[in-house]
Amino acid sequence: MNSIADTSMVNAYIPGKTQLSGGDSELIARRDRLLGPAYRLMYETPIHVVRGEGVWLYDNTGRAYLDVYNNVTSIGHCHPHVVEAVSRQLATLSTNTRYLHETILNYAEKLLATFPQELGHVMFTCTGSEANDLALRIAKTYTGGTGIIVTETAYHGITDCVSQFSPSLGPSVNLGQHVRTVPAPNLYRSDGADVGETFAVNVRSAIKDMLRHGIQPAVLIVDTLFTSDGVLSDPPGFLAGAVEAIREAGGIFIADEVQPGFARTGSHMWGFQRHGLTPDIVTLGKPMGNGHPIAGVVVKPEVVEEFGRRARYFNTFGGNTVSCTAGLAVLEVIEKEGLKDNAREVGSYLHSSLEGLSKRHPSIGNVRGAGLFLGVEMVRNSGTREPDREITARVVNGMREKGVLISACGIDHNVLKVRPPLIFSRANADTFLNAMDKVLSEV
Repeated sequence: MNSIADTSMVNAYIPGKTQLSGGDSELIARRDRLLGPAYRLMYETPIHVVRGEGVWLYDNTGRAYLDVYNNVTSIGHCHPHVVEAVSRQLATLSTNTRYLHETILNYAEKLLATFPQELGHVMFTCTGSEANDLALRIAKTYTGGTGIIVTETAYHGITDCVSQFSPSLGPSVNLGQHVRTVPAPNLYRSDGADVGETFAVNVRSAIKDMLRHGIQPAVLIVDTLFTSDGVLSDPPGFLAGAVEAIREAGGIFIADEVQPGFARTGSHMWGFQRHGLTPDIVTLGKPMGNGHPIAGVVVKPEVVEEFGRRARYFNTFGGNTVSCTAGLAVLEVIEKEGLKDNAREVGSYLHSSLEGLSKRHPSIGNVRGAGLFLGVEMVRNSGTREPDREITARVVNGMREKGVLISACGIDHNVLKVRPPLIFSRANADTFLNAMDKVLSEV
């Protein structure tokens, strides 16, 4: 069996395109034999990682790579506070939510304290996909509807239910007949139009189309930094009209905070707060346990009340003592190390420095984002703003060769995704910027 080439990923490994060491070739063949054809590897030359520490990943030869992509370990690889807390709990007790224990309650109290008071309950899962699946079940019970509105390149998870409203998975993964897609609110390509107003108009059109086909709207769900759509952050507040539209139609708003949440934006703990509104449901995942699998649904009590009456909720591992200990340790680190402030300060420095690079490298069409989550849009021509997928792929792989890891996103696959751990320093930023400057000069 040969590894599958994935031309939809600009940073994908394509078998036969690059020369690999004998050991790595054997490892890839072993993966194919044991794991099957659905898995993908990143970068034209895959990396064999064996260790992580802070902002660094190390390969099997000992080479260090600056991780400017991974928001799962958002407070740094193998953070000692999380490692110690999880190890201690694992040696003490690991059990589920059908027994009384204080760990889940201590974590729930500390987590809910970071949200507006209207969001009063939290339910735990293992993954963001599970969280979005559960959130939709709750929404359907509360609204009586089934219709879902998402953006054109949205990603919300991989379960059968959630993949039906994750168009970024590609044309071979069918969207549900109850799903409508709308263009993402892209200020760079708005031609001066009000992006919030345009987004609201598009959501209202989707609602109208649903109703025409006998589908009752249930949900507008967005990643509040529109990550897969190309990291679309500005201007803050543009979500208000669209949220008003879905609520007028009897639906609710779900903020997917799997990628924008946990102090990532620098200005707020949660991405939706930049827009000055309170969602009906918030879903959490990836960075919640800094690598330990934990996710969740934060919800208004009135929204989950009927669901709770009708159905028992149980998840064998969701909310277990070890996962909740990991989650609690992450919140403690964010608070004690001032990581929200760090995301704002270093993110601002990184943003302005990338704009400086754009003056020397016209292939950078736009720099955007919030805190330590930036999108750098690559174009063929700054006047026409024609997307340049080819140079995006060359930059991603060129950075990898210089020991810096980033990725790409966007409907045209031409936006560099810059998303380092929250502990990223100015010195780390300079390492990244120097590598970017060199790669752009070379390509």
